[in-house]
Order: sequence, then C-alpha cells, then structure tokens
Amino acid sequence: MENNANQEIMDKLTKVCLCKGISRATIKNAIKNGALTVEEVQKATGAGSGGCKGRRCTPKIQDLIDKYKQSK
Repeated sequence: MENNANQEIMDKLTKVCLCKGISRATIKNAIKNGALTVEEVQKATGAGSGGCKGRRCTPKIQDLIDKYKQSK
C-alpha cells in the first residue's frame, strides 16, 4: 500500500512534458480515460505543444501508453 502511495506522489511530481510542466499523473489519467495514442494524449493534455514540439516528451508518452496496454 505504501509503495502505491509513493508511486502516486512521484507521478504527480515527475514532469513528462518539461516545456508545459505536465506531470506523469496527468498523462496516466489521460491514458486511463481512453487516449491510447501519443496524438490523443497530447490533445487531451497539451503535452508536446511547447518549445521542443514534443521531441522530449513523445518517447516518454509512448512508453507510458505501452506499459498501460501491457498491464491490461
């Protein structure tokens, strides 16, 4: 139980999209709510619309989508 709480805290603190300050928790919520492609996640969260145009966050988003699909 404690490990899950720590994971949730880290998800809130860890920024996936540095340009827009979007947390891993926000990305995971978008995925859980049905955004199952990078484009859908970006549209739902605004990730990838910052200065680097998604070069930094796109691989991280894809990794979170892949992990979510594997856990299903």
